[in-house]
Amino acid sequence: MSHHPDPAIRRQTIADALHRTALRLPDKTAIVCGDVCWTYADFNALVTRLAAGLAHIGVAEGDKVAVLARNSHAFAALRFAIARRGAVLVPINFMLKADEVAYILRHAGARTLATDSGLADLARAAAALDTAVEQFIWMPGEDPSEPVERMHRFDHLAACGEPLPPVRLGSTDLAQIVYTSGTESSPKGAMLTHDAVLWQYVSCVINAEIAEADVALHALPLYHCAQLDVFFGPAIYVGSTNIITGKPVPDHLLKLLEQHRITSFFAPPTVWIGLLRSPAFDPARLAHLAKGYYGASIMPVEVLKELASRLPSVRLWNLYGQTEIAPLATMLGPQDQLRKPGSCGKAVLNVETRVVNDRMEDVGVGEVGEIVHRSPHLMLGYFNDPERTRAAFEGDWFHSGDLAVVDDEGFITVVDRKKDMIKTGGENVASREVEEMIYRIGAVSEVAVIGLADPKWVEAVTAVIVVKAGHQLTEDEVIAHCNTHMASFKSPKRVVFTDALPKNPSGKLLKRELRLRYAQA
Repeated sequence: MSHHPDPAIRRQTIADALHRTALRLPDKTAIVCGDVCWTYADFNALVTRLAAGLAHIGVAEGDKVAVLARNSHAFAALRFAIARRGAVLVPINFMLKADEVAYILRHAGARTLATDSGLADLARAAAALDTAVEQFIWMPGEDPSEPVERMHRFDHLAACGEPLPPVRLGSTDLAQIVYTSGTESSPKGAMLTHDAVLWQYVSCVINAEIAEADVALHALPLYHCAQLDVFFGPAIYVGSTNIITGKPVPDHLLKLLEQHRITSFFAPPTVWIGLLRSPAFDPARLAHLAKGYYGASIMPVEVLKELASRLPSVRLWNLYGQTEIAPLATMLGPQDQLRKPGSCGKAVLNVETRVVNDRMEDVGVGEVGEIVHRSPHLMLGYFNDPERTRAAFEGDWFHSGDLAVVDDEGFITVVDRKKDMIKTGGENVASREVEEMIYRIGAVSEVAVIGLADPKWVEAVTAVIVVKAGHQLTEDEVIAHCNTHMASFKSPKRVVFTDALPKNPSGKLLKRELRLRYAQA
């Protein structure tokens, strides 16, 4: 009779990744947030106590624990403690309204909800809307805050004297259910296993060069898979030092970049643009910054050139993917930023990516098709949603819903979401192409191009523009500029000026909101 060793001997989970880093680098600074500073040994020990505290209040293996909170040291610790307990993390976007939060809580079946002082009212209001939530955990924030009554306190759970019960957790068990931002319909819960997330960490470490020597600033919301799993998780895996903040405003970011001598920083294009436009921007304050990352939406080529000229020592990466692939899928590296501007590059280490037509055949050079993937990063499927799971995996590839072209070197450029393609006068127009053209106008700070219903064109190409402070711009100037440089059917038929574009906290433009806002106009 052959003897099979305990599966725990071979186990690799998100929590094991932290444990092994703590054994390698016990005295290295792991987490800095506000006044809190933890070494890897401190962080790992705290996570174990916190996991025992979760068990003590009845969180069982496989239970869903929802987190509705801004970035903090507590969020970082809870992420790993939930994994160590064998429970399932359900991170929730704190910009949602109570009924939207309640939808996720109900759909996931979460019984425990962790929140902070600033979001406690929203958490309570959402939990009261016919959800299964029975208990709350109060988490301290980046700035000192008062505990909320009738909630389990993070610090009390982390002082739990009881040992953590043995956990029968395997790499193929569920680690998290991450709800997609639902830019089209009700959010879908992508089910990601420990090994999906960890294979994705490996791709990030190799392709995005996440390294032990990094001092990384994590400023975008940790509830979002990009900050949580492309940057924070891999940084813990290799042993970087991590500065955490929940305030991604330019002046605060510039202060932290300077004060902590940050070497690695991720932000969506909107935040990079905000830094460049800040009166407090001074390249000297970013003297230590060596690696800059962007994603979530397209970096305008003109802004890319400005970054290259004002921060010449910063190497830039464009990272593309989606929640369902944990989330990294393709990458454009530093050497190709200006050679292939606007491209999202090629598939990363553990991903296979194609651009296909409706018959699942690879498209030719310059033809538009849909991006599809195969990868161990991929989700198991959508939680309690067999129909949308089937549609997503049709033909045994994962369908991204993004439309793209491939050039003669195999570089992929996303042209649009399938549903953002504008059909005007019988022609297809990619909003992205029109946006790039409008960004060439010096007075433009930000632009989003959408299609609005029109009796003549079916959809009229409409540009919504934020003008730079101190500049003037008219509708006629914008249309004339576009008509000079591109086919007239692509040029905007209408131009609207606004103070700000609606975005979700990960920096993604909410074109759906713009379409709703201007449909009546």
